[in-house]
Amino acid sequence: MSTLALAVRDSTTMLRRNLLHARRYPSLTLNLLLTPVMLLLLFVYIFGDVMSAGIGGSDRSDYIAYIVPGILMMTIGGTVVGTAVSVSTDMNEGIIARFRTMAIHRGSVLIGHVVGSVLQCVASVVLVGAVGVAIGFRSTDATVLEWLAAFGLLAMFSLALTWIAVGMGLSSPNAEAAANSAQPLILLPLISSAFIPADTMPGWFQPIAEYQPFTPAIETLRGLLLGTEIGHNGWLALAWCLGLAVLGYFWSAARFNSDPK
Repeated sequence: MSTLALAVRDSTTMLRRNLLHARRYPSLTLNLLLTPVMLLLLFVYIFGDVMSAGIGGSDRSDYIAYIVPGILMMTIGGTVVGTAVSVSTDMNEGIIARFRTMAIHRGSVLIGHVVGSVLQCVASVVLVGAVGVAIGFRSTDATVLEWLAAFGLLAMFSLALTWIAVGMGLSSPNAEAAANSAQPLILLPLISSAFIPADTMPGWFQPIAEYQPFTPAIETLRGLLLGTEIGHNGWLALAWCLGLAVLGYFWSAARFNSDPK
């Protein structure tokens, strides 16, 4: 077999392994999904009318349309925390050391984690999106092309954050430390434009909300789904996705290829 064929075969095997783990131990994924769903229900049904007035809406349905794109991006950030924990667990339980001694493609271990994580992110986004639709979210203005672009953005953002999470997992001494180091991926959406427009925040706080990856990604997704103005956010979101993916890839590769202690 050619090198490419071996890489594809071994990566597929590792992907199947990670998906089986996710199916057999679904509690971590479900716990991470609980946060965005609870926040969505809390902000819509408890604060919905007040928040809608704050963004210039007429009723709760306006705020549902505003918050769902942000919650979808938050779902990705929460899901990849499980990837960091899974990678750290593999590193510390010795299975990675075992894989190093086997005649398999070296990069297939990481590829299996990354592809499996992206698939889990997509599935999580679909589930949370279904909750959003159930409580009243509608995207009637989006064309087929805009829906495809929105899906592509979600997949790219999932890939970028997954590589960062893999690097965090490889750099952490244990699973608990990996979960803690990945917490910014959950906290950053809370200080983005997910819940309120960045220009309504205090002046000293606005740069924190604006100069981070989640805000341009959320604004781009919101524009694609709702037909609102995207402006320069589309290019910024693309740049963040590419930058984080490249950074995470080289960080992960360097940590994975370093000599085990």
